[in-house]
Amino acid sequence: MLFLATGLNNGIIKIWRVSTGEALFDLKGHQSVVRELVFTPNGTLTLVSGSRDKTLRIWDLTSTGRTCRVLSGHRGWVICCRVSPDSSMIASVCSSDNRVCLWSLRSYTFIRHLAFTKQSAISSCDFSPDGAVLAVGSYGLHNSAGWRVDLWDPYTAELLVTLEDCCSCEPFMNSKTIKTLCFSPDGLFLALVVDHRALRLWELGQNTFMMETDLTTFHNELCCTFHPQEGIIATGTRDGHAKFWRVKPMIPSLSHLCRAVLRFSVSTHQMKAFPIPQKLLEFLTYRDTPKRQKTYCRAHCR
Repeated sequence: MLFLATGLNNGIIKIWRVSTGEALFDLKGHQSVVRELVFTPNGTLTLVSGSRDKTLRIWDLTSTGRTCRVLSGHRGWVICCRVSPDSSMIASVCSSDNRVCLWSLRSYTFIRHLAFTKQSAISSCDFSPDGAVLAVGSYGLHNSAGWRVDLWDPYTAELLVTLEDCCSCEPFMNSKTIKTLCFSPDGLFLALVVDHRALRLWELGQNTFMMETDLTTFHNELCCTFHPQEGIIATGTRDGHAKFWRVKPMIPSLSHLCRAVLRFSVSTHQMKAFPIPQKLLEFLTYRDTPKRQKTYCRAHCR
């Protein structure tokens, strides 16, 4: 059975049967607007919700929503939450904090913070398909630097790579705010929606974008997601429209596929205990790229 969850301004979450459009039941508990809804990838009909009431709630839909766990401790509205591919961890972002919170979905306890500077605002996050990397999008406040993406190891809280925008040749084109980001299903690319009407596709480790939208065709986009079978990115707009963008296909390397399969079930701590060469360990733990990278807009910077 395929379910759809929708969050309302009054804090209620409605569960629908997709095949018939029938409203099945309501989930009640949040005291304010529901901002985020994520089903866990393991198929257990577990729903994670984030709200302006500063809490995360985990719902067991097999018991008609009666089972609910509450994760509290955020300093502001929860504006983004993501579940790791193995359904062991939740990453959450709140509106008035400069930290990402990591929670255990197995013990329903707080794990750690990923801290950022006070001059930045965090807008979104996403786990790589193997769960070994957490990408966090942020932007500078008070006319400071533009947007940036930090890639973290969620197991060790180590910052792996920082990606910064570097379109400085035309200051008015410099994108200050990053709206959202998401990994492609194969983990090769990271899609970014930034202001000034830009959807950009970054291949990990490169200093140019693989794809950039035409500025005349991109307006008011707020979110994006990949088709499960690659090749298409869907974006949602502030005025309620959806657009679809074709992505040039790329075949993953055998080494990338091996890393993705291994890291899905092996944590960083377990990887470091293996008796393998240091160079191979760096590749398997995503520590084989420069820690700081700047990207250049192909259309405006040469």
